[in-house]
Amino acid sequence: MRTVVLLSTVVVAAVGVSACQGGHGHEKEWTAEEVKELERKWGFEYAFSGIGSFAHLKHVKCLTTPSERFDIGIIGVPFDTATTYRPGARFGPRAIRQASSRQTSFRGFNPRANINPYQNWATILDCGDIPVTPMDNAVALAQMTVAFVELGQRGTVSPLLQKPKLITLGGDHSLALPALRALRKIHGRPLRVLHFDAHLDTWHPDKYPSAWPSDQAHFNHGSMFWLAGNEGLLANASAAPSVHAGLRTRLSGDDWDDFDDDTRQNWVRLSADDIDDMGTSGIIKTILDSFAPAAEGDPQDPVYLSVDIDVLDPAFAPGTGTPEPGGWTTRELIRILRGIESLNLVGADVVEVAPAYQGAGEETALAGAQVVYEILSSMVKKGMHEMGKTGGAGSGGGGHDEL
Repeated sequence: MRTVVLLSTVVVAAVGVSACQGGHGHEKEWTAEEVKELERKWGFEYAFSGIGSFAHLKHVKCLTTPSERFDIGIIGVPFDTATTYRPGARFGPRAIRQASSRQTSFRGFNPRANINPYQNWATILDCGDIPVTPMDNAVALAQMTVAFVELGQRGTVSPLLQKPKLITLGGDHSLALPALRALRKIHGRPLRVLHFDAHLDTWHPDKYPSAWPSDQAHFNHGSMFWLAGNEGLLANASAAPSVHAGLRTRLSGDDWDDFDDDTRQNWVRLSADDIDDMGTSGIIKTILDSFAPAAEGDPQDPVYLSVDIDVLDPAFAPGTGTPEPGGWTTRELIRILRGIESLNLVGADVVEVAPAYQGAGEETALAGAQVVYEILSSMVKKGMHEMGKTGGAGSGGGGHDEL
């Protein structure tokens, strides 16, 4: 009993001191040194602590804080009402963020890239989510487009970039259409797309038959690249194709018409099975050859990287809306992503993570979080090369590069 009384006395005393220091008219004025000491004592977060921003990054609601500048923004799009099979990807951004908890700036060095993307030239923020309505897909499409334009036109911190880069956490894959609309406006030219997916996503909307057709039904997570091509958002020169990788989809009807449509839209197709014959190095080479400048010395075209997590086999990523057996392993996808770091990525997404269908070990969201880390590493490393450096901050360059 005496111990309880003593503890109570201590608590009361502490409250009393706090009240004296923090009451009205008695606010303490903190010096810069004292604030720095508070940060030293209390600013650290373990992997399992914190409020769940991506990789414990600074979290700012960028859409309502126009004064906040960044070089790379992580933006969530919790939208899934354009799916054609299993919904649930609206919870993808939250799941990917939680799965990224093992990533921290103090232990973020990427040995293959020879950099820590979180401790380098780029200011990377978690910009929160776009508040997308689940009630009206026409309004949702407008919201996403306006938000991407707004964020993509912000000022940057580093003089290396004229415009910031966005990595989007989906959400279903339809969000690629508003992202491409925004990038077309921001960069003033059509883009090329590198698309990792089990499915084409260039389906003519009429391939989804309905006795109740509507223009809005054309916008879904399987037709957004068809729409993008018809809107002039994608480069259409024969020497400037876009690329699918990891395909293993079934086609419509009883012939090759879907592939014919896809070819007319200027896409190169790499199937999931191609990795058996070509290996990861062959996949990488085909992608890089496809995106090579038309002539030596020409500038690189801007590329949008879109990663549907269902490019992975359901054994590795069951938590997705349209799973297809026979896909790549997580290791193979990561290896390929590491091999394409030289591309001029102006934006990226990781989509179709639907955590309700994954296992208790969060394997799908973990894969999504790792993909984001690899994309971040490549974006930051490319910036280092453009500054004439090859290594990470403080390395002096010339460090080991796995690829």
